[in-house]
Amino acid sequence: MIYIIMGVSGCGKSTLGIFLSEKLNWPFHEGDSFHPKENIEKMARGEPLTDQDRIPWLLKLHEVIQREKCSGCDALVACSALKRQYRQILLHGSRALSASSPESQWDVSSSSSDVFFIYLHGEYDFIYQRLATRKGHYMRADLLRSQFDALEPPFNEENVLTLDIRKGVSEMAVEVEKHIISVKPSAGQL
Repeated sequence: MIYIIMGVSGCGKSTLGIFLSEKLNWPFHEGDSFHPKENIEKMARGEPLTDQDRIPWLLKLHEVIQREKCSGCDALVACSALKRQYRQILLHGSRALSASSPESQWDVSSSSSDVFFIYLHGEYDFIYQRLATRKGHYMRADLLRSQFDALEPPFNEENVLTLDIRKGVSEMAVEVEKHIISVKPSAGQL
């Protein structure tokens, strides 16, 4: 089982991912670590990434997800996954790029039953305040608007668990654990 923790920068993907990794003893893959140097430099200059900037990064994360699935391990991956097409690339790799158009709708059955998205939902002002006080990260607070502009919140058919980031990390982790138990009855007591 793979959980992709998604949302705009500053919503708490890494914080929740690290917390869940320690609690569940699952490996955690920080999506930011897979960005090419050019993407990091671009964001550090205050320039939003384009779809073309993101595709190689998303394909790398798809490989990580596939590797974990093939190994039979449970894992956590943090990735903004802002657009539906990005989420499809994470699930299907380059096959998602061969769709006739970005607007084409994927068959619901194309969702993977062992990959779930955790969408960390929050309001712009709340997240902006977090970003403005965050130290040591290349993502500047003034890029947050571009992420909200690009965001296509996931639909229920995308195997998504939506969490309100106003809740604490422990509270959100309890919701994730309940979700794991509901979709993987053999998980028993975590």
